[in-house]
Amino acid sequence: METSRTTTAPPAGSPGAAPSLSELTTLRVGGPVDEYVEAESEAELIDAVRAADDAGRPLLVIGGGSNLLVADEGFAGVVVRDVRQGLDADLEDSCGTDGACGGASLRLPAGQDWDAFVAEAVANEWVGVEALSGIPGTVGAAPVQNIGAYGQEVSGVVASVVTWDRATGSRKTFPLSGLGFGYRTSLLKRTMRADGGEGSPWYPTPRYVVLEVNLQMRLGSLSAPVGYGELARRLGVEVGQRAPSAEVREAVLELRGGKGMLLDGVGVAPGAGQGPDHDRWSAGSFFTNPVLPAEAADELPADAPRFAVRSATPQSTVSPSLGVVDPTLVKTSAAWLIEHAGFTKGFGLAGEHSPARLSTRHTLALTNRGGATAADLVALARTVRDGVRDAFGIDLEPEPVLVGTAL
Repeated sequence: METSRTTTAPPAGSPGAAPSLSELTTLRVGGPVDEYVEAESEAELIDAVRAADDAGRPLLVIGGGSNLLVADEGFAGVVVRDVRQGLDADLEDSCGTDGACGGASLRLPAGQDWDAFVAEAVANEWVGVEALSGIPGTVGAAPVQNIGAYGQEVSGVVASVVTWDRATGSRKTFPLSGLGFGYRTSLLKRTMRADGGEGSPWYPTPRYVVLEVNLQMRLGSLSAPVGYGELARRLGVEVGQRAPSAEVREAVLELRGGKGMLLDGVGVAPGAGQGPDHDRWSAGSFFTNPVLPAEAADELPADAPRFAVRSATPQSTVSPSLGVVDPTLVKTSAAWLIEHAGFTKGFGLAGEHSPARLSTRHTLALTNRGGATAADLVALARTVRDGVRDAFGIDLEPEPVLVGTAL
């Protein structure tokens, strides 16, 4: 019988000590944890969650740790990490009039590494996640956040999500129609803050803990329609056209790498570079792109970027398509707002020697330069948020989950 690995918190650095959050997150900050559990099966994951809830202990379920900013004081509760990997695939061979052949029904455990799955999907010509290449984290986190990049969102391929309902102590399966997907959100995410931030009974883990994600993907060598201008230009196609999925993945990895938006060591040739790349010590995009009412977007400077806001699911279910445009909403660029509020690439509160700085490649990433604390990163985030508010009257929303701290 499999048993989960559990460690409690003897003195830091002693044999068998639970890891600190700085060891479990891509920002590499955060203090100690009271108890740490690695779940190697679904039953172990459920048991760990149920035990923490029954004991009234705070619970933090993590995957890759790429969307977390945890306080320096650590987490006085149970941290559970799902380490399951793998997938089950059921393929159909029929071909449609659009040139795409059949479909792939995939079942993945929540702990599966996301980008490893994307690489396998592209290699097997499963269409619909190629533009989501290079995003760190796990499959289970993908529908919670409705991860997206370069005009593509995971909601476009999700069929259903199997969860553990912490309120009822039972499994609950959500079909696509019940997941309430939106821009970087879902019903699953919203249950984490049902009663408002840290006052929620579930915070910092949602009421529904993802156990398994079921995806429905087309088969074919061409990508889903390219939905982002920068990527389309790199591929030499128009927005809405398709390109070989392998080329889309390669282009996205190049774009992300150029912005420091890959994990340290990912996409780097062996022997390349000396030492760590601190631009990659981040949680990716720290702020979401603001979605504004169209009339509010009219108040922005004329040169501010404006992007269409599309539905979270494709317009058509019978052929590859983008989502439906909502004419009442406009998305603008958080990075543009940050830069035009006076915060340049590499900005730090104490200059170039600041322990926490904006990335030298992309102003949307807050980075740990090697010795930052969570408090350093929060101070930087507050300064940037307040500067954008003062300049444009827009409140930037943090994308990572903040645990034990707030902006």
